[in-house]
Amino acid sequence: MMKMQSRTILEKINNNHEIQSSVTIVECYVCGKGLADGHSISAKTLSNGIVLFCDVHYSMQ
Repeated sequence: MMKMQSRTILEKINNNHEIQSSVTIVECYVCGKGLADGHSISAKTLSNGIVLFCDVHYSMQ
């Protein structure tokens, strides 16, 4: 199971227009490791949706 943390950022720019964006920490679906652990992360589209894999587990799928 993939653990996800997300943040929403609300920014005001000129003319009081607001832009909303969000970020999510990416982790491998299999082992939970991510960029902070020195792994690269790639997304793969499977029948059940988009899944993220580290460089170790991407080739196994």
